[in-house]
Amino acid sequence: MWGFRKSGLGKSGREDRKNNISIPPVPETDQVSLDPPAVEFSRLTCNFLKLIYAANLQQKQGFYGVGFVNWRDGQREGGGIEDPIAAVVERSARIRSENPAPAALRRNRVVLFTVLFFLIIRLFKRRSSNTILLTGLSGSGKTVLFYQLRDGSSHQGTVTSMEPNEGTFVLHSETSKKGKIKPVHIVDVPGHSRLRSKLDEFLSQAAGIVFVVDAVEFLPNVRAASEYLYDILTKASVVKKKIPLLILCNKVDKVTAHTKDFIRRQLEKEIDKLRASRTALSSADITNEFSLGVPGEAFAFSQCQNKVTVAEASGLTSDISQLEQFIREYVKA
Repeated sequence: MWGFRKSGLGKSGREDRKNNISIPPVPETDQVSLDPPAVEFSRLTCNFLKLIYAANLQQKQGFYGVGFVNWRDGQREGGGIEDPIAAVVERSARIRSENPAPAALRRNRVVLFTVLFFLIIRLFKRRSSNTILLTGLSGSGKTVLFYQLRDGSSHQGTVTSMEPNEGTFVLHSETSKKGKIKPVHIVDVPGHSRLRSKLDEFLSQAAGIVFVVDAVEFLPNVRAASEYLYDILTKASVVKKKIPLLILCNKVDKVTAHTKDFIRRQLEKEIDKLRASRTALSSADITNEFSLGVPGEAFAFSQCQNKVTVAEASGLTSDISQLEQFIREYVKA
């Protein structure tokens, strides 16, 4: 049973000498100007005190009502005051509905909306990227493919590129088409092992990656190609963004060139070996954040989180239709 000493309700801020208690002034809750959490606490506290003071004026038989629900012989006796908690909640809700959000809260909402808006714009820009990266081992024919895409010329450079070849243009095969065509940003990344780090500079804006393989000299370079491809497929930026990758078997016009199916199978076998050997290393020696494939199963490109496909091309004979198809799949015209 809850009880309080009998007392009269003194005037606001004055001492009730008769009942030997001091009643503090009760602020007008509708005029409190604080932050929203402080306002809510102040309103609840003041309203609760008012209810207790009012309840002390009403004495019931054998106990003093304080506005709480007292059950006696199955009868509800609340001293004439309904459930105070419900009353406080109801009054607090009414006050909130009558008082609009303060200026600071409105400003916060505007800032939040602005931040969300720019995040959406940023995500949209990422998805609509027009950058395609050409990479692979030195001598695989990346630079020839770059010039074929740009102007259809048969550039036959034999010197390893020391800097990326970069350009934004409409594909040469599309120059005769009518209407507005979206240009493509093509980056030919050097394939030398000391220059491959330049690939990381463009990954954040890549819509797709083309890994060029020399179909003629494939077997002598299968180990090196597999290691480079493994490093690309396990890069955090590639996995998180699920950047699609095309393994382009170049120089298929040569009689001694291997087929794309043979090249795919050999790459999968070598990557499976690499996966086993690198998994055995201590975690401190592993630089990649992600692993490839499914544990306990032989590796296959279909297990990658990003889409990996295999195609054929011949830069010297201008047979690059499958490359152009891949580009336009991820950079819409």
